[in-house]
Amino acid sequence: MRIIGGKYRGKKLISPSYEGVRPTADRAREAVFNILYSMLPAGWEEYRLLELFTGSGAFGLEALSRGVSRVCLVDINIRAAEKNLALFPQEKEQVKLLRADVLKLPPAKEKYNLFFADAPYNQGLSEAALQGAAVNGWLEKGCICVIETEKNEAFSVPENFRGLDERVYGIAKFWFLQYEPGGA
Repeated sequence: MRIIGGKYRGKKLISPSYEGVRPTADRAREAVFNILYSMLPAGWEEYRLLELFTGSGAFGLEALSRGVSRVCLVDINIRAAEKNLALFPQEKEQVKLLRADVLKLPPAKEKYNLFFADAPYNQGLSEAALQGAAVNGWLEKGCICVIETEKNEAFSVPENFRGLDERVYGIAKFWFLQYEPGGA
């Protein structure tokens, strides 16, 4: 597992050594970032990323390498993300690690305009996590959201979100959405 692009391209990350963490494959992550780059109206530096079910933190650290201004990594177990964040000592002021149940997020202290969630597959957690982030004030209006599910997993786009695109890479499916509170 490594950083694919940006300032830290090629930097190796520590793979989690405990059960239950399934990092997004490097090639799929690269494809998702290419799609995001083509979708986003501003440069990476204009974005603040919220990542739920962060696991290793690879997606958020990739975003940081590409130039996002802030990253918040949230998971019930942040050990793997802590280890990988330690590999980026110059960037630690830009990253917040939050140990929390992503289905019970506290009210937000900061809003994010980019969102990624990679819930454990086939457990029906993605919609609830996305809605919880919205209800608790974590998402800015217009936030671009990427949800990773297993390619055959059922996923319904929640109210106040608009589907933009869907892509399948290997066993994973990526849903690209936009947060539109109060309708379009």
